[in-house]
Amino acid sequence: MNFQELIQQGIPSELPQPKKPSAELSHAPKRKDILSKEEKLLAVKNALRYFPNDWHKVLAPEFMNELMEFGRIYMYRFMPEYEMHARPIHEYPAKCEAAASIMLMIQNNLDPRVAQHPEELITYGGNGAVFQNWAQYLLTMKYLSEMDENQSLHMYSGHPMGLFPSSPSAPRVVVTNGMMIPNYSKPDDWEKYNALGVTQYGQMTAGSYMYIGPQGIVHGTTITLMNAFRKKLGNNASPAGQVFLTAGLGGMSGAQPKAGNIVGCVTVCAEVNPSAARKRHEQGWVDLLIEDMEELVKTVKNVQSQQKTVSIAFIGNVVDVWESFLKEDIQVAVGSDQTSLHNPWSGGYYPAGLTFEESKELMAADPQTFMARVQDSLVRHVAAVNAHAQRGTYFFDYGNAFLLEASRAGADVMATNGKDFKYLSYVQDILGPMCFDLGFGPFRWVCTSGKPEDLRATDQLAAQVLKEIAADAPEQIQQQMQDNIQWIEEAESNQLVVGSQARILYSDAEGRTRLALAFNQAIREGRISAPVVLGRDHHDVSGTDSPYRETSNIYDGSQFTADMAIHNVIGDGFRGATWVSIHNGGGVGWGEVINGGFGMLLDGSETADKNIQNMLFFDVNNGIARRSWARNDEALFAIKREMNRTPQLKVTLPNLVNEEILQSLIEG
Repeated sequence: MNFQELIQQGIPSELPQPKKPSAELSHAPKRKDILSKEEKLLAVKNALRYFPNDWHKVLAPEFMNELMEFGRIYMYRFMPEYEMHARPIHEYPAKCEAAASIMLMIQNNLDPRVAQHPEELITYGGNGAVFQNWAQYLLTMKYLSEMDENQSLHMYSGHPMGLFPSSPSAPRVVVTNGMMIPNYSKPDDWEKYNALGVTQYGQMTAGSYMYIGPQGIVHGTTITLMNAFRKKLGNNASPAGQVFLTAGLGGMSGAQPKAGNIVGCVTVCAEVNPSAARKRHEQGWVDLLIEDMEELVKTVKNVQSQQKTVSIAFIGNVVDVWESFLKEDIQVAVGSDQTSLHNPWSGGYYPAGLTFEESKELMAADPQTFMARVQDSLVRHVAAVNAHAQRGTYFFDYGNAFLLEASRAGADVMATNGKDFKYLSYVQDILGPMCFDLGFGPFRWVCTSGKPEDLRATDQLAAQVLKEIAADAPEQIQQQMQDNIQWIEEAESNQLVVGSQARILYSDAEGRTRLALAFNQAIREGRISAPVVLGRDHHDVSGTDSPYRETSNIYDGSQFTADMAIHNVIGDGFRGATWVSIHNGGGVGWGEVINGGFGMLLDGSETADKNIQNMLFFDVNNGIARRSWARNDEALFAIKREMNRTPQLKVTLPNLVNEEILQSLIEG
């Protein structure tokens, strides 16, 4: 059978031969053995329901073995024989382009060049899954090949529930991931119910089919790092020769050295997994690969003195680097961490004093001891960061739950008031007031032709549109406009594409709408040869309620509510999104965040023009309205400006209270 026939087949008609995980790919760590004997039988029973009864005698022991060996049933036997990557949209067997575009995005998420653990269907973050198992992938692709514009596919945490009658104006796919009853959202609940095969952790853009490789986080990290150095050095000072020290080279964190090079500093990024570090080095995302601490110290001192721009991957533990740099008197200007501490006990953070392999063995054999070692390491980690901070290092939490888990470990991270952390998160200090409150967030697109020349055309259009907007933009957003004009003009030369022909930049509602309309017109006129998929990271103005990251600069007490994210996905769904998604869990962990996203197909039609104007406007301003109600100054400016431009927009504004009145209540 050819590729199209294999997609249309779904679950194969004949039982395939067994397959083993590839030795050449990175694989998910063994998950916690958390199920009782009866629950393990239930997990196997749940897995077998995808297959004909006469296969069950063969598959039942095989699935039980997978569960015992890996902690999950991935169904390796059913991995497709064809190569996994995003193909040009017209190569997919589909009755409508919207369905084909979603198949393209799914395959991009699982491309081994893009995905962290592709054979476990995990895109990034150690547990950010597109599907729970390969049967779900096969069925989903089959349904998409059959779907017409009067049907919608509903996805229950990776499981394709089925095609339901709808309408052309409805989303073609509705995705939910991990939507648990609130009392069942603790970390062990994910372990249990994921092992049972009834839910999954979709991260942000993994389970919503909108991941574009590390480029997305490169841009966010670049904007964050630019402004972190401005805070440390001043607006006009050069970061040349200044050290940025961090950790993690995985699916998301692997973007850090590339961002450091774009900013122009010395990046030192520690990674305990040798294969992850080497993968980034081979891809050209990091300049130097060093395994010896003495060599690292010598190299850093040398490049500092020469004020070079260079990125270094150190194969080892970041705690050792912080401590060694302190001893060797290496000044760290900016520090952070991007290990997956939302998942601390299952491979998200590896403790100092253990190798990568020793850690993997311990977390499976003795989880309690591994947990203790992680917490001891976090205490050491924070102590070293604190010592550097006393010498002037600007340290920020990158929203990966570093400070949260460090506080739970008893590390010295609390401020003197005993409530707040002594370090601000990057959203509190940088992206919240400088971007999100003003409506700026990660807007992205994918050229479905797979042609670099189409991506180049969109880059040129984007630069033109942003310059037109910047010419009349108010002072409050000029910095954001100029940073993103610089980004898009240098994007191709920075070689950011991994997988699909995709791009990202930060823009507000006006910018996103004008960019999308320009793309749609270019498709209509043939200047772009095939449709374009629009989307965004959920890490944005409006899509995510996350008290320790995206909404950490909400101070009216509502940071622990999730109304905004729910309204976002519902509102996008009836305003023209091609697909919508809502997830429990994201970059900060299961039970710590609710986040929503969308995808929209631009096909050059007038309908797409209308959808762009209806949906993108709401997608951004829903979040600005909520942020303005929380009394955030920048959001108040942004929403008042938007209401002046858009008479139909009427937002409830807060009346600001004189603080002296409140103080008198306390004193009285």
